[in-house]
Amino acid sequence: MSLFGYGPADEERREGVEPGTPIEIDRLCQLLGELAPLGLAESWDNVGLLIGDRRRPVRRVMTCLTITPQVVREAIGLRTDLIVAHHPFPFKPLSRITADTPVGSMLLELIAGGVAVYSAHTAFDSAVAGINQCWAEGLGLKDIRPLIPVNASAAAAAIGGRTGPASGASVKPPAFHSLSGSGLSADSAGLATVQAAVGGGRCGRLVEAVSLEALADRAARFSGTGLCRIVGSGDDIVNVGVACGSGGGFLSAAEACGCQALITGEATFHTCLEAEAIGVGLVLVGHYASERFAMEHLAGTLATAFRQAELDLQVYASVADSDPLRTMPPADREH
Repeated sequence: MSLFGYGPADEERREGVEPGTPIEIDRLCQLLGELAPLGLAESWDNVGLLIGDRRRPVRRVMTCLTITPQVVREAIGLRTDLIVAHHPFPFKPLSRITADTPVGSMLLELIAGGVAVYSAHTAFDSAVAGINQCWAEGLGLKDIRPLIPVNASAAAAAIGGRTGPASGASVKPPAFHSLSGSGLSADSAGLATVQAAVGGGRCGRLVEAVSLEALADRAARFSGTGLCRIVGSGDDIVNVGVACGSGGGFLSAAEACGCQALITGEATFHTCLEAEAIGVGLVLVGHYASERFAMEHLAGTLATAFRQAELDLQVYASVADSDPLRTMPPADREH
C-alpha cells in the first residue's frame, strides 16, 4: 500500500525513515507531491515550498485555506513546523519584506517562528483526488471528466513526479498507478490516461434530473455553506460542471462540454450576465466554502497516512481560518 493508499509500495520513499521519527520538510514536500503533482499547476501560479528550510524536521503540520494574521498567531502558538495552505503565501513577488505591510509582518512572524509554508493551489484543484474531483463525487456525478484536460507537458510532468526543487530525487506519484493498474510511463498511452483523469474543473451527469434550486441546495449542503446564490433557472438539469474558487472563467468550457449548470465559488457580475445569456445556470457557494472543506479533509488524510507509516507527525486543520465575508439579515425599517 502506498503512503497515501493509491498504489504499490514505494520502498525508496521510506528509505532512511525510522518509525516514530519526524521527517525533513524536503521529504514531506515530496510526499505532498504525490497528492498534487506540481506539474499540474497553472503557469501563473506560485506553488511548492514558499517559506522554510528544506532540511528542518517536521513534527506538527497545519492545513488551512488562507494564511491570515489569525492563522499565523495560531500556527506559532501551536508550534507548527509547516503550514499546508491552499492559497499561496506569498503569491506575488515582493520588492521588500518589512513590517510596514500586513504581508511583510506575517512573513517576518512566520520566519521568526520557524514556520514553513507549502502550497499546491491549482495543482490540488486539478489533481486526480483534488478539490474539483471531491466536488464532482460529492455531488454524485457520473462519467466524471475534466472541463479542461491538462496538456501533454503537464501530463508528462505529473507522471514524472515533478514536485518542484528538492535536495533529493523526486518521487513518482503513485496516485497515477491506480489509473492503469500496472503504473504509467511517459508514453502516449500514459499521457492519454492522465489527460483523461486530471485537469481544470470537472463535469459529469446526475443520475436524475433536478431543478437549479435543488442543485444549489445540494451544493450548499455538501460545502457546508448556509447561503448560496444562483443565476438562471431550469428544471431538467443533468449535466453539471464544477470549478472551485473563482471559477467563472470556466463558463465557456462548461458550455462547450454541454453543462446545463456550473457550480463554483464566485464569478464576476459580467460572467453572471454571460451565463444568463447563454442559458447555463450558475450556483455560487462562495470562494471560502468551495475550498475550505478540502483542507479539513486533507488534514485527516495526512494524519491517517502518517500514522500508518509510523511517522511521528501531528496534523490538524486551522480553526482560525475563516471566511472574511458575512451575511447580515436586513435591518428592520420603520414605514
